[in-house]
Amino acid sequence: MMAASSHSLVCVTANEFFLEGEGEAGRTGVLLVHGLTGTPNEMRTLGRGLHRAGFTVYAVELAGHCGTEDDLVATRWQDWYASVEAGALRLAARVDRVLVAGLSMGALLALRLAARQPERIAGVAALAPIFRHDGWSMPAYTRLSFLLRAFKALRIGRRGCFTEQPPYGIKDEALRARIVAQMNSGDSTAAGLPGNPWWAVAEMHKLAADVLHHELRRIQQPCLVIHAAEDDVAKLSNAQDIVRRVPQAELVVLHDSYHLIVIDRERRTVIARTADFVGRVAGIAPRRAAPAAAQSVQRALAHSA
Repeated sequence: MMAASSHSLVCVTANEFFLEGEGEAGRTGVLLVHGLTGTPNEMRTLGRGLHRAGFTVYAVELAGHCGTEDDLVATRWQDWYASVEAGALRLAARVDRVLVAGLSMGALLALRLAARQPERIAGVAALAPIFRHDGWSMPAYTRLSFLLRAFKALRIGRRGCFTEQPPYGIKDEALRARIVAQMNSGDSTAAGLPGNPWWAVAEMHKLAADVLHHELRRIQQPCLVIHAAEDDVAKLSNAQDIVRRVPQAELVVLHDSYHLIVIDRERRTVIARTADFVGRVAGIAPRRAAPAAAQSVQRALAHSA
């Protein structure tokens, strides 16, 4: 009964999730931020791992997400950031300290929050951060995606969309097949939209420019960056851009994953390194998290309780 009550006090949509920790570790909260066209569900495996380590976890839903393409293109990056700010405020009311961890575009929002709220955010984890769609699987036309900002300014291409392409950010082939089936099911709350609307990508580029050129230099908190050497969506240089600009940044490079590192083959490493980072920032030793087996990833993506 207490868990349901806590969930209802923190979460504002049915797609968000809140896991209350225990003991000393539970006084540290981790705000999880999903990526562009994604859902809180993609952060569930990491969230459960951090919760098993004792921490309190809250996965926020970004404005315009978990709905239709029209819902998404009706929002701007400032709306997504406002969702993260509001989530941090709700989590801070439940714990003594807050860290934030974001995936892909969510990493940029997490970094901006750390830069803008140093008094509230004790540390930040950027997981597969993306400033540029320059990974090895990206079609040649994505090199011109910077033009989308001009298209949107001219009100051109509102219905345009980049369809997701293999390998969909996932090296594990069996898991990839299941995720693709969910993306194409029409239920955007499960695995997100099957494509990236042009106008949403344009907003992401605006956010990326703001974070890269104005916000990273402000970050003084500890910063963990985890990126795959074989990331199919964003080259390792995206992560290195952060490490060069943030004084307390540490980089972990994965060698058996693609872009969606929180659910791919090295998800256990991502959980362990993130839990260790949170514990070090909080000054406590996290409980050893149980390994995230493939079955648990499937259950998480299927919205199990």
